[in-house]
Amino acid sequence: MAVKIYKPKTNGQRHKTSYTFEEITKTRPERSLIVAKKEHAGRNASGRVTVRHRGGGSRRQIRLVDFKREKTNIPAKVSAIEYDPNRTARLALLTYADGEKRYILAPIGVKVGDTLLSGPNVEIRPGNNLPLANIPVGTTIHAIELHPGKGAQICRSAGSSAQLLAKEGKYAHVRMPSGEVRLVLQECSASIGQVGNVEHSNVKLGKAGRARHMGLRPEVRGSAMSPRDHPHGGGEGRSSIGMPGPKTPWGMPTLGYKTRTNKRTDAMIIRHRSKAKRK
Repeated sequence: MAVKIYKPKTNGQRHKTSYTFEEITKTRPERSLIVAKKEHAGRNASGRVTVRHRGGGSRRQIRLVDFKREKTNIPAKVSAIEYDPNRTARLALLTYADGEKRYILAPIGVKVGDTLLSGPNVEIRPGNNLPLANIPVGTTIHAIELHPGKGAQICRSAGSSAQLLAKEGKYAHVRMPSGEVRLVLQECSASIGQVGNVEHSNVKLGKAGRARHMGLRPEVRGSAMSPRDHPHGGGEGRSSIGMPGPKTPWGMPTLGYKTRTNKRTDAMIIRHRSKAKRK
């Protein structure tokens, strides 16, 4: 995939870039694999805003993606590569030998007409799904399970991948995209290769309207508000925040403040990402 650069015929196109969509082979989604998406605009059941800066946007339909890959040893042919408005990665439409169709994340190197498999003894090639116990050390993987049978939870966005570093006992050592090294049960499955659409990080929206089409509403700097609305507000002209560290609108520390409280899984992390980035 390549990134398209526009001639600045209008102000909105001056810094705009977008996809070329050259890898997309089908424009309409598979009707049996879509469900309606209900918009909440960041509000809970009581109507209160619980997630700010959300609302509006183009209508979307949810594509049902198979993250479990439990149809083992049944060959599936790649029928199409499709666009998904709900995620950064592309989708590959698989048609299994028994006639069933399913979506999976499209990795790099998978084309229309390829045959993919999932199971413990399948070939090591992009798109195939195996347990970590059957994947050679050093292999690039994506769509990794954290609990056997639950479905992929790690490395699902465009261009992301992890690496299988070692196997010890019932655990495998997996290096995450952040540099973190984590223990994952060898019973958990993963797909071979790297998620496609690697140029996604180079796309620039170029204008506020494209953000609104994505369902993102405007954000306002705290320093531009009044002291009543934000801890950073107030002062004459442009002034510093006037406190030891940046705060959220509700007065809690932010921007670098550690918020991880899940001590239950700390033992599964061999090397934290913060330490990996220092070296």
